[in-house]
Amino acid sequence: MTKRELMNAEGIQRTLKRIAHEILEKNKSTDNLVILGIKTRGEFLAKRVQEKIEEIEGIKLPLEILDITFYRDDLTKKSVSPQVQPVTFISDLTDKKVVVIDDVLFTGRTVRAAMDAILENARPSHIQLAVLVDRGHRELPIRPDFVGKNVPTAKNEQVKVELEEVDGRDGVNILDM
Repeated sequence: MTKRELMNAEGIQRTLKRIAHEILEKNKSTDNLVILGIKTRGEFLAKRVQEKIEEIEGIKLPLEILDITFYRDDLTKKSVSPQVQPVTFISDLTDKKVVVIDDVLFTGRTVRAAMDAILENARPSHIQLAVLVDRGHRELPIRPDFVGKNVPTAKNEQVKVELEEVDGRDGVNILDM
């Protein structure tokens, strides 16, 4: 198995700062803006983006965390008995601009599951998508609004995102399987 580094810790921080600026620029204000991270790594990336926006604007945006396990269309392939938690949001997402954040965009199925969960519980005015890495190979017509890095990959490669909060270090690597 070979490994290529795409981003180190400093690269991730720079990328998240740029994404935070792009979110603010596209939305023109922080009014009715909510950041939503997809568990697990998207959750921590969302917290970091929330902090960057707070540094820039002096406003702490609402942050939601979403576990999409129950909404996956491949649930039976992933686990025999998954731990499914009901989706509950702290804020009402109705009429809000929701920015969904995840680590890697691949087939689009995780994002579709996230949209299903959001729309089952609220009717936001907009749903936008921010990803740290877009690796291609989409199976669904889903396109991110904010991309840290576009990385064309082969299907036999894996993009591995490591975050301090989960893995003890920050980095993004491509692994040849």
